[in-house]
Amino acid sequence: MENEIITLTETEQTPAVPVSGNFIDSFRKSYNLAKIFASSSLVPQQYQGKVADCAIAVDMANRMGVSPLMVMQSLYVVKGKPSWSGQACMSFIKARFKDAYPVYVGEKGTDSRGCYVKAFTRNGDVLDGTVVTLKMAKDENWTSNKKWSTMPEQMLAYRAAAFFARVYCPEVLMGVLVEGEAEDIENTENSRRESRTKKLTSDILGTVPQQSKTD
Repeated sequence: MENEIITLTETEQTPAVPVSGNFIDSFRKSYNLAKIFASSSLVPQQYQGKVADCAIAVDMANRMGVSPLMVMQSLYVVKGKPSWSGQACMSFIKARFKDAYPVYVGEKGTDSRGCYVKAFTRNGDVLDGTVVTLKMAKDENWTSNKKWSTMPEQMLAYRAAAFFARVYCPEVLMGVLVEGEAEDIENTENSRRESRTKKLTSDILGTVPQQSKTD
């Protein structure tokens, strides 16, 4: 009986999809598990019936040591790019650092309003993330995304969390963007593209000789 209990405990502690060993074999097991998730109505709609997407989510979850369902609920595609929800990003930080939390600065409703993430290491060292302000958002043209006007406090916290994670624990994001970044990156690129086009047009027009007026 004692041996049975020990065996059960060891089985429960064994990862469903081992990362060690041959990658192809590991991914094959992830794919088999993904079929179960893809056929379930409990997973988010964007994963239902999509075995390949579920397999990638299972593989990511295994590497991160979290539940596949958590990855599926927190990872979505925006502008063709995968993005973590802002809440998931903050959860990753809290799992890595003690007492991590967002700190707001500046006057609410003004461009000075900002936010940064503060955390503590196991040794008690204080880690302060980059301060993200509404002025920064405007300068970077992030405010083209309407969420910056409808939910600025939330967007400040999400961006502050993303900046913190990329500096102090980039591995938790696995190279994936965080909520709002995909839209903001596209808006920034469009703004820069428009600026270059306007400058080029201005330069071309400036080289065209002006016709003199005749009486």
